[in-house]
Amino acid sequence: MKFLFALLWLIRLLPMWAIGLLAAGLGNMAYYLARDRRRVGLINLRLCFPELSRQRRHRIIRKNFQYMIRMALEYGVVWWSKAERIDQLVTIKNLRYVSDLRAQGQDVILFYPHFIGFEMCVYALNQYIPLVSVYSHQKNQQLDQQIYAGRQRYNNAYIVSRQEGLRPIIKAMRQDNVPFLYLPDQDFGVRDSIFVDFFGVKAATITGLSRISKLARAKVVPTIARRVGNRFELEFYPPWEDYPTEDVAADTRRMNAFLEERIREVPEQYFWLHKRFKSRPQGEARFY
Repeated sequence: MKFLFALLWLIRLLPMWAIGLLAAGLGNMAYYLARDRRRVGLINLRLCFPELSRQRRHRIIRKNFQYMIRMALEYGVVWWSKAERIDQLVTIKNLRYVSDLRAQGQDVILFYPHFIGFEMCVYALNQYIPLVSVYSHQKNQQLDQQIYAGRQRYNNAYIVSRQEGLRPIIKAMRQDNVPFLYLPDQDFGVRDSIFVDFFGVKAATITGLSRISKLARAKVVPTIARRVGNRFELEFYPPWEDYPTEDVAADTRRMNAFLEERIREVPEQYFWLHKRFKSRPQGEARFY
């Protein structure tokens, strides 16, 4: 692991375009070698975009591998490069949606789905505002310590373990109306999840966005991190009105519907290699 960290430390010295070239080559290799993960991505695309040709789906997944490798190589940048470099790499759009709510004394949840720019963009954002986030511990102790230390590099983040529940999250949010960075768009199993449509396929989806926003009386501000060439764009969308409602299923479907729209804009940049449809309704055949 020390060798890996040293390698990432050296890679961060490269210009971003050079990291991109390296990632393109390694991503192509991973596309051919990681057959099981490639199969997962292609199944996801077939379920979500049945109208696309087989060739188009393969191109999307190949590009997705390149982006995922590039994100991994850029961890050296987010962990050890100067804050000014990260700030200059990310264009932040419409941060006023969050700033205005905080100025009004309103708590905020940032709905922050898994797009490939999410790490770099959050390190840029954390330079401007404090954040609450949930952390899942890694099996490797050295990696766990480095990821945790990296997320604390600005001393401006409140990190809550996934095992601690909602109370510490809401408590941290209410300290100066600190926004909660929430990524609820993956399959976390059937516990605390309901099956709602995602691209027309039933997907186990946690209801936390609706539940936490109701408990905390917080506004939801969707936030999308995109890669634009060798740079990034972090875009904030208007706070959702009439959310949450008394219908948790409808709230959760609204979340997925918004995500679908954003994925259609940059399909290569979503986390397709995750088994999004791993959990199935009782009696339904598995996809993977």
